[in-house]
Amino acid sequence: MGRLDGYRKSRDFRKTPEPSGDHGGGSEQRFVIQKHDASSLHYDFRLEMGGVLVSWAVPKGLSTDTRERRLAIQTEDHPVDYIDFEGVIPEDEYGGGTVLVWDTGAYRNLRADKDDDGSDMQASLDEGQIEVWLEGKKLKGGYVLKRTEAGRKPKWLVIKMEDDEADARRNPVSTEPDSVLSGRSLDEVREDAGEGA
Repeated sequence: MGRLDGYRKSRDFRKTPEPSGDHGGGSEQRFVIQKHDASSLHYDFRLEMGGVLVSWAVPKGLSTDTRERRLAIQTEDHPVDYIDFEGVIPEDEYGGGTVLVWDTGAYRNLRADKDDDGSDMQASLDEGQIEVWLEGKKLKGGYVLKRTEAGRKPKWLVIKMEDDEADARRNPVSTEPDSVLSGRSLDEVREDAGEGA
């Protein structure tokens, strides 16, 4: 079974503007956080790994405060060309709603820097302990993803690590709401897609 089978089975690409992932994946270490106004507003955190975007839905988004523990629910892998997707998924489709690229950039595996058993990203994912350094436009610094519950949709916690980029006073989720690619708000993405506000 391919890593994108679940993604493709839940979508009708004749209706949704989402990429189908037919172009294959790269081997870079990029991340994206997409703001997704679906049945509820949340943030999709995706790490490029093994030719796909390994994905989590984070209801409150990532924090810059080391005291915050944010729930992250692992979802199906997405194709790498989803990394710059902005648009409106039809309401009758899986994940129906408006999507914008809230933050994006490169990441590096901090466990590889420490040369421990989780030095390979796939091994870290399998083990349930991921440590990455994000170099985004809005978020920078170390983040830990720790699996707390297995199952069909595993639950994780995403936690900001203690480093020079940690800042309990900053709240980029509320103060920097728009797309880093287009500068648009969710309403503007909807309007540009002809969906109205």
